[in-house]
Amino acid sequence: MNAIGKPERATQNRVIALFRDRLGYRYLGDLSDRQSNRPIEELLLTGWLAKRGRSPAQISRALDLLGREANNPTRSLYDNNHAVYGLLRYGVPVKTEAGQNTETIPLIDWANPAANDFAIAEEVTLKGPLERRPDLVLYVNGLALGVVEFKRSAVSIGDGIRQLISNQQPDFNAWFFPTAQLLLAGNDTEGLRYGTIGTPEKMYLAWKEDEADNAGYKLDKYLAKLCAKPRLLELIRDFVLFDGGVKKLPRPHQYFGIKAAQDHALGYRGGIIWHTQGSGKSIVMVLLARWILENKPKARVVIVTDRDELDKQIERVFRDSGEAIARTQSGADLMAQLGQATPRLLCSLVHKFGRRGVDDFETLIEQLRAQPSPAVGELFIFVDECHRTQSGKLHRTMKALLPGAVFIGFTGTPLLKQDKATSNEIFGGYIHTYKFGEAVEDGVVLDLLYEARDIPQELASTTKIDQWFEAKTKGLNDWQKAALREQWGTMQKVLSSRSRMERVVEDIVFDFGVKPRLVSHRGNAMLVASSIYEACRYFEMFEKTVFKGRSAVITSYNPNAQDVTKEDTGANTETEKQFIYNLYTALLKDVSARPGKSKTETYEDAAKEKFIKQPANMRLLIVVDKLLTGFDAPSCTYLYIDKSMQDHGLFQAICRTNRLDGDDKDFGYVVDYKDLFKKVQGAIAVYTSELDDSEGGASPEVLLQDRLTKGRERLEEAREALARLCEDVDSPQGELQHIHYFCGNTEIPDDLAAHEPQRVTLFKCVAGLVRAYAAIADDMAEGGYSATEAKQVEQEVERAVALRATIRQASGETLDLKAYEADMRHLIDTYIKADGARAISDFDGVGLLELIVKSGIATAVNGLPPGIKKDKGAVAETIANNVRSKIIKEKLNDPAFYDSMSALLNDVLADLRANRISYEEFLQKIADLATQVQSGKGDATPKALDTPGKRALFNNLGQDEALALAIDAKVKMVRPDSFRGNQAKENIIKRALMPLLGGDAAEVERVFSIIRAQPEY
Repeated sequence: MNAIGKPERATQNRVIALFRDRLGYRYLGDLSDRQSNRPIEELLLTGWLAKRGRSPAQISRALDLLGREANNPTRSLYDNNHAVYGLLRYGVPVKTEAGQNTETIPLIDWANPAANDFAIAEEVTLKGPLERRPDLVLYVNGLALGVVEFKRSAVSIGDGIRQLISNQQPDFNAWFFPTAQLLLAGNDTEGLRYGTIGTPEKMYLAWKEDEADNAGYKLDKYLAKLCAKPRLLELIRDFVLFDGGVKKLPRPHQYFGIKAAQDHALGYRGGIIWHTQGSGKSIVMVLLARWILENKPKARVVIVTDRDELDKQIERVFRDSGEAIARTQSGADLMAQLGQATPRLLCSLVHKFGRRGVDDFETLIEQLRAQPSPAVGELFIFVDECHRTQSGKLHRTMKALLPGAVFIGFTGTPLLKQDKATSNEIFGGYIHTYKFGEAVEDGVVLDLLYEARDIPQELASTTKIDQWFEAKTKGLNDWQKAALREQWGTMQKVLSSRSRMERVVEDIVFDFGVKPRLVSHRGNAMLVASSIYEACRYFEMFEKTVFKGRSAVITSYNPNAQDVTKEDTGANTETEKQFIYNLYTALLKDVSARPGKSKTETYEDAAKEKFIKQPANMRLLIVVDKLLTGFDAPSCTYLYIDKSMQDHGLFQAICRTNRLDGDDKDFGYVVDYKDLFKKVQGAIAVYTSELDDSEGGASPEVLLQDRLTKGRERLEEAREALARLCEDVDSPQGELQHIHYFCGNTEIPDDLAAHEPQRVTLFKCVAGLVRAYAAIADDMAEGGYSATEAKQVEQEVERAVALRATIRQASGETLDLKAYEADMRHLIDTYIKADGARAISDFDGVGLLELIVKSGIATAVNGLPPGIKKDKGAVAETIANNVRSKIIKEKLNDPAFYDSMSALLNDVLADLRANRISYEEFLQKIADLATQVQSGKGDATPKALDTPGKRALFNNLGQDEALALAIDAKVKMVRPDSFRGNQAKENIIKRALMPLLGGDAAEVERVFSIIRAQPEY
C-alpha cells in the first residue's frame, strides 16, 4: 500500500527527477556541506562565457561589475536586485582597456534558451548570520535565478512561503537573493505558489493553465509549466516589472492576455482586452508596450485615455516601472510629437485628437483624410476604458489622423449588446477576456456584499402642499403647472429632500461607529450622490458630524462667477446653482493652487492622496461621476449608492471597493439606497457570463454597413414624416405661418386646443428626427451622404429643433422654471419627512396608475388637475384610460388575463354610464381592477404561481396549474441564451414543449409566443 502523508524528501526526489529527466536541467548535487555557495557561481558563469568566445579579461571585468551591483552594502535588496536585473536583461557593459569601445557582454542568451546552462542543486547551505538551506536552487549560467521550498503533504504551503520571505531578511540571508527572479513554494496537496523578492505571503500566486489536465500532482504540473527553459526565460525577460518600489510577476491572466496581444501586434491586428476591474490592466499595458517597442524597431505606442485622472495614472505607472513616457499637453503638442521619430512612447487624452470650435465636422474629417498626420513609425494606439471612447467623432478623428495605426482597446467591463457592433468596427473582436467571477475565484479581487437600505418618507400635509403649490403658481396655465409638477414632482426631487438626506447621513455615521473595518480606521468609504447639488448638500451635512475635516466632495464642478449671474430670482432661498457656488467658494477659500493646477484640482488631489494613504484622516469621499473608474484605493471598503446607475457605470462603481488590502478586508461592501438590486444582479451576470466567440459572427465591415444602412433608412423616414406634416403650412411657410398652422389663434383658448393634435405630432416628429440623426451623425459619409447632403440634413435638424422651440413658446407650453426653483425646494424640504416605517410616498410626478394602486383612489383624484377634479365623469374617464393603456401595453405578456381585465373594465364603465352603480362604487371597483392590472394577477391566483411568467402560462392554459409549472420548469431548463429572434435556439424550446402540449404544433406556437413575451425567460 502506498504511503499517505509521505515525507518532504520523497517529493523532493521526484521533483529533482522531473527537472533532470523531463526539463533537461543538469543536476549539481547536494550542496549542504559546501561552504562557498553564492548567488553567482563564478566557475559556472566563467565557463559559459568562455564557450561564447569571451576573453578572460572581459569575463573578469563582467564578473567584477556584476558582483558590485549584487553586493552593494549601501542599498536595499530591492535596489540591488533591480540593478542586477538590468544587467541580466541587457548585458554588462565592459571596457577592458582605456581607449577601447565599450562592449556589452550578455549573461543570458534570451533568443536561444537551449544555448544556456540550466542546472539545479539541492540543500544549498547559506552561511550567514542565521544559516538556512533552501531545498532547491535553479541556476542559469551559474546565476541563482530560482529558489524552491517544499513541504510535506500534511504541512501548509504557507510554511514554505514564510521560509522564503524570512530568508530574504538581512538577519538571515538577504545576500543570496540579488539575482533571484522566481521564488516557489509547494507540496503535493496544495500544489505550487510563486512570487519574487519582496512579495508578501498573501500575494504569492497560483498558476492556472490546462486546468483539464489532472494526470499527476499539481506541483509537478506547474513546475514543468513555469520552469520549462523557454517559459522561464520568457517570464524573466518580458514579464518582470519593477513598479514604484515593488517587484512584480504576472498573474496567469496577464501573461496569457499579453501573449495573445503579442500575436495580434505581430499581425498588425487590433482588438479588445477585457480584464475585469482591479485585475491589473495597467500592468498589461506597460508590459505589452515594452514588448512592442523592443520587438518592433519602428513601432511607437500611444496610450489614450478619456479622463485626465486616468491619463495621470497611466503616466505614473509607466514612470514607476522605469519606462520613459511623454505626456502630451495639447492637440498641437501631440501632433508635433507624432511627427518626430521620438519619443516612442506617449500618453494623451482622447480629446486632444479633436479641434475646438469646429462647426463643420464632416469637412474636417475629409480634410484630415486628405492630409493625414505625418506620423513617424508604426503606430500602436492603446485606448484605455474603450467601452466609453469606442465610437463617435473623436475616434473618427483618430482614424482619419492616423489611418495606418493599430488600435488595441482595454476595458474592465464587457461591451454590452448595444455597443458591440460599433466596437467591432473600431477595434475588432476580443483579444483576451478575464471576467469578474474568475478574478474573485483566483483571489485577484474581493467579492462584493450587497445590502439594500430604504429610507422611508411620508408627506407631512397633502393639503398644505396643494395650497402652497396653487399659491406659488397663480397665473400659470394647466400645461405650465403640469410642467412644473413634472420637473419638481419626480422621484429624484422627492429623494433629495433634506429630511431623507439627513437620515442617509445618520445611517453612514452609524456604520462608521460599528463596522469593524471602518471602526479600525483602516477602511474608508465613498458616497455616490445623484447630482452635484446633492453631493454638496451631503458634504455640508457631514461637516456637521464627526466627519468634519475628514470628508471631501469631488465633482466636475469648478466655481465661476458667471454660474450665478442669472440666478437672482428675488427669493430668500438660494437656488441650486447659488448653493453649489457658495459652498465651493468657501471650501476653496484657503487653498493655494499648485503650479499648473486650479484651486479645485489642488483640493481634489490632496483629498484623493489622503484617502489612499491616510484612511484614518480622510474617511469619506462624496462623488457624482468622478473617481468611479480608474481610481484605485485599497482602503475603500464601503460604497454607498444614492444615485440611479446601470450597466458599465454601475459595475465600475461597485468595483471601487473590491481591491485587496490586508486580512481584515474580506469583501467590498455595497450599500444601495436606490433599489438597484436587479440592476446590480444584471451587471454581475453580464460581467461574469461567457461571450460570443470573437472570431465568429459578422465581420466588422458587415456590421458597419448593416448599422449604417438601417440608420440611413430611419433618418430618411424621419425627414419624410416631418416634411409631410409641414406640407399644409401656408406659403411662404415662414415662422408666422407655422405658428398659425400649429397653434391657431393663440389668444383664443379653444382655437389653441383645437390645434393641439398638430403640435403633438410635430413634437414627436422632431424627437424622432433628432434621434435618427444622432445615431448616424458621426458616420454621414459612410452612410452614403455627400458633404453637401450631410450639411443639408444638419440644417434641417437645426431648423426642426428651432421650430419646436418656437411653437412651444407661442402655444404657452413652455415655462422658465428658474423663478420657481427656490419655492419648490422649500416645499420639498418642508413637507417631506423621512421617519418610521412607511414606504416611500408617491408625489405628483409618478404615473397615475401607480398612485391609484399605492395611495388609493382618493389621493389619486386629489392629485388631478383642478379642471378635471370638478367633473366626476372626466375623473372616471381619466382613471379608466390609464388602466386601459396599461392593459394594452401588457396584453402581449398575458393575453388571456388582460383580455379578462379589459372586459371587466368595459363592464364597469358600462355600469357607470347606465347609472347601474354609483360614482363611489365605480371608484372602488376601478381601484380593485387597477390593483389586479398593476400586479398582473387576480385575487384567486394560486400562491405557487409566484412570477409573471408562471401566471401568464396559467391564465392561457385553461388555468391548469400543474401544466403551467411543468412548462415553466422545462423552459428554464432548456432555454439557450439570447434565444429571441434566433430560429435555431427558439426551436430548442419548441421541441421541448411538444410532448407537454400533446404534439399540437399550433398550440406550441401559441404558447411559445407567450413565453417569448416574458422578460423572466
